[in-house]
Amino acid sequence: MISMLKALWLYRGFVLGSVKREFQSKYRNSLLGAVWTVLNPLAMIVVYTVIFSQVMKARLPGVDSTFAFSIHLCAGILTWGLFAEIVGRSQTTFIDNANLLKKLSFPRLCLPVIVTATALVNFAIVFGLFTAFLLLIGMFSGWPYLVLIPVLILMIVFALGLGIILGVLNVFFRDVGQFFGIVLSFWFWLTPIVYPVSILPERVQDYMRLNPMARLMEAFQGILVQAKWPDWYSLWPVFALSIVLCLLGLSLFRKHAGDMVDEL
Repeated sequence: MISMLKALWLYRGFVLGSVKREFQSKYRNSLLGAVWTVLNPLAMIVVYTVIFSQVMKARLPGVDSTFAFSIHLCAGILTWGLFAEIVGRSQTTFIDNANLLKKLSFPRLCLPVIVTATALVNFAIVFGLFTAFLLLIGMFSGWPYLVLIPVLILMIVFALGLGIILGVLNVFFRDVGQFFGIVLSFWFWLTPIVYPVSILPERVQDYMRLNPMARLMEAFQGILVQAKWPDWYSLWPVFALSIVLCLLGLSLFRKHAGDMVDEL
């Protein structure tokens, strides 16, 4: 693992350059260019806020605020979007870059790292706008906001480990990518994002604890909606699972790195 990390560090210029090129190419032929990175998330935040807080009058149980449900929803959707982008793109990154893998010699692990870095750039822009919105309506969570960083890192490690495993398997078994797309759709609705977990029956809430993303969403939403520090004890299983997935993913990758190029 140390040798892999050293190789990634030596190729940090390649990683950063790839992220920059991907970001630029996304808006190369559009009139507004990178302005779309602001307009799209801004429109989403405004729509969710107006529809749920003003039109539907949706309220979050236990929280006395007009915007609580909108914040709950945005917090979940934005962080889930980061998770889904990392996992979804990591599972196809080796296939999408088959020509690059055949023609150039570089650490193959750079590819999922590039995917993660690109997703983080997009997320930082969107979440920065969301933070500005929280400040504007007077619902910024204060010091607990800083705790978002370790929780985000935990989710990224979990997503990256899962993405590498799926990426390796998808090279040899192309059905993996198709099947996981279906799993991801069900996973979204089985995670308390568009609904609070408190409305579920107690038995269902117990089963919900088996979902690692439910624990992470509870932490994100607690910080952003109620300015509440996360329950670190409840996140330990997610931490352990993330480490296991990363070790398994790196082991699979190291074992089959050569075979992947031949298969592609």
